[in-house]
Amino acid sequence: MVWQPEIEELAHRRKLAEQMGGEENVAKHRARGKLPVRERIALLVDPGSFEEIGALTGTATYDADQQLESFTPQAFVVGACRLNGRRVLVNGGDFTIRGGSGGYGPKATYLEEMAEQWRLPYVRLLDASGGSVRHFEEIGRTYAISNVLGVQAGKLLGMVPVVAAVMGSVAGIPAVEACISHFSVMVKGTSQVFPGGPPVVKAALGIDITKEELGDERTQVRKGGVIDNLADTEEEALAMIRKFLSYLPSSVWEMPPRVEPTDDPERRDEELLSVIPRDKRKVYDPRAVLDHVLDRDSFFEIGALYGRARIIGLARVNGYPVGVMINNPRHQGGSMDTAAGQKVVRFLKLCDTFHLPMIYLADEPGFMVGPEAQKQGILRAGARLVHVTGRSQMPWLTVVIRQLYGVAGQLNLRPSGMYRRYAWPSGNWGSMHIQGGTYAAYRREIDNAPDPAAKLAEIEARLQRLASPFRTAEAFSIEDIIDPRDTRQKLVDFVEAAQRVIESQLGPTMVPVYEP
Repeated sequence: MVWQPEIEELAHRRKLAEQMGGEENVAKHRARGKLPVRERIALLVDPGSFEEIGALTGTATYDADQQLESFTPQAFVVGACRLNGRRVLVNGGDFTIRGGSGGYGPKATYLEEMAEQWRLPYVRLLDASGGSVRHFEEIGRTYAISNVLGVQAGKLLGMVPVVAAVMGSVAGIPAVEACISHFSVMVKGTSQVFPGGPPVVKAALGIDITKEELGDERTQVRKGGVIDNLADTEEEALAMIRKFLSYLPSSVWEMPPRVEPTDDPERRDEELLSVIPRDKRKVYDPRAVLDHVLDRDSFFEIGALYGRARIIGLARVNGYPVGVMINNPRHQGGSMDTAAGQKVVRFLKLCDTFHLPMIYLADEPGFMVGPEAQKQGILRAGARLVHVTGRSQMPWLTVVIRQLYGVAGQLNLRPSGMYRRYAWPSGNWGSMHIQGGTYAAYRREIDNAPDPAAKLAEIEARLQRLASPFRTAEAFSIEDIIDPRDTRQKLVDFVEAAQRVIESQLGPTMVPVYEP
């Protein structure tokens, strides 16, 4: 064969690339409970579908005769694959090579541009320590930082689904990339994420801290909401990525993918008649409500450990993908705090970007009040939520299952676009709660009464008689009151009708622009 020597060299170089950082480094990697990058990719993608790009990219040394002596591949593996049968691009960091540093350059830029031009979802499996000062000595100089990759990554958010998994200790630019995504997940016990690791913190602030204390799930998932979801294993993290992407189109120019429904669209669960307690002081399980009205086992929760006053996630109704929100009365009575507001803003933008109908099961007591909420900036968080809700365009359905009060309660209604609202007989609403607003409105009358407490109770009882949802319906201030058992059928009808509207909205959304 004419080109046999070159074919043999090609095979040899590919074999060297597949050795990653060498047997010793790979063994250390496994000892930490982590999988090598190619095994991660194999677990994520459809079997046998991964086509690597740039496998021969790296650093080589040559002898005096210009024959290859050694080859170190670049510290990340990129390529195209199929995931759930659809074409997807994957970028996986390889920590066994210089701690995953040096994962930037033409190869990374190429894949980002490919995602934009080919309109393909983009998955980052992050496992990189960020930059290294060792690189300065290798190139003989320092360099001014460029944000070319950041700009491109930001562009992708308005075009294709972008997913990030933190698979190890991730710092610097890779840590920021974890946030420049529509969905992120990290692994309990083996993942940390921070702008600078413990040595950087020690040098800057003189604080001794472990990487776990600095950036594990306690700070990044539970307290900060930097990362959306937490997985117990790498395998679970990769499964979450597959499931998340299954609800989304490949790009904003395509319809959200429907699957063959397996649940009866006319199912009427009797449990819905008793799920809401008559006593307003008693709570209930909001996730049980979701089980009764959505397709069985279709709900994929996002951000369950952060902003817990509002439960959000993706689901299906008669096979169609939808965004879902419900207040959580088990946390702060369901009152919207700053964390929940931030979570909901991102979620609304996600659904608007990818044209997913929004279903909101509302039990909203209002924005969180008090000095702590004030310190956390509840007003600005609320203002952002008001702005984003009002300017969103995806089809929106609200079902008021219990209460609807204050400015936060107003967010059940959107004045434009395809919108519909129902209420259960358990619904109650207003600008203020009767219990909290009565004294403020009738202070003089109450204070001047012989028995102020009895007068307060008398006025509250009088006002409560006016709070029947049927009186609101008489004035068409609520469009329809429905039997809770009919909720699923209403959702099915709405989502099916929404498909025609979604077809007219395909393409990049104008408002709001998706932000990390």
